Amino acid sequence: MRALKVFAALFMVVLVQLVPAYLCLASPSSNLYYEGSEIFDEWHVFRTSPAGEDGYLGEIYTGPGWPPQHFRPVITFESLGEWADTAYNLGGEFAERYPDIHQRAEQIFYFVRDKVRYVPDSDQFGVSEFAQNADELANTIVEKGHSFGDCEDMAILLAVMYRGAGLRSALVDCPGHVGAMVYLPDYHRANVVFELDGESGWVWAEATGSTNPFGWFPQGQMEGPLLAYEISAEPISLWEQPADKPPPQPAAIGDGADPASMQSLFWVVVVLLLIIGPMMFIILLIKRRRA
Repeated sequence: MRALKVFAALFMVVLVQLVPAYLCLASPSSNLYYEGSEIFDEWHVFRTSPAGEDGYLGEIYTGPGWPPQHFRPVITFESLGEWADTAYNLGGEFAERYPDIHQRAEQIFYFVRDKVRYVPDSDQFGVSEFAQNADELANTIVEKGHSFGDCEDMAILLAVMYRGAGLRSALVDCPGHVGAMVYLPDYHRANVVFELDGESGWVWAEATGSTNPFGWFPQGQMEGPLLAYEISAEPISLWEQPADKPPPQPAAIGDGADPASMQSLFWVVVVLLLIIGPMMFIILLIKRRRA
């Protein structure tokens, strides 16, 4: 009997160790790969940094400090134009449901605020910075009913959904934060109305707080200049692998292993345990009865 108890305990220990390992294989994105320790996507957009021409915000610095001299959120282009998918279509559904543009803008905001739970990148992905594009976040919401992200993830999703809903939108880059704005010149419930390129009527959408109302701008919390960029379906091309460079390896966030192969290994081990476990149990039981 003691042998049976020991075997059962060992069996449970192995399963407990395997299940978390399998769950950690989940990746928010496909076709990601490493270059050194940095992560890029199939458009060769630098997902782990906003800076540089290939950074997800396209920030270009000509000297130390803030602000950058250039800001172009290239990651939004992955979900617009010919690449428009789930997030853009979700915005279209809100356009059909809410003919009034003010109500439409509010409902899209509350959808993102309530469906995306704020989690820092370090907690979710194990890296200090990682940006998700709008469709990655939207697909998770559609599949699971909710998703996780931080400020840039929510802002990117909002901006793309607003475009899909027929509204003009912009991303805003500021020190330590990324926000979203939508153009509503006749909206009078916002505590601040912004001007972009000489055009007034831009309303802030801050979805990072679970109780934030639409149009509320956190005055006193934003330090430094704000850089805004109205998004549109600008061209972005899938990166073509140079012939003289070896193919990049798929990356699971926080783990360099291939998720598909690791998933297969997990199920092989589970099946073996489920087969061997009962067999060992029966053998031990027979030996005990004979004894």
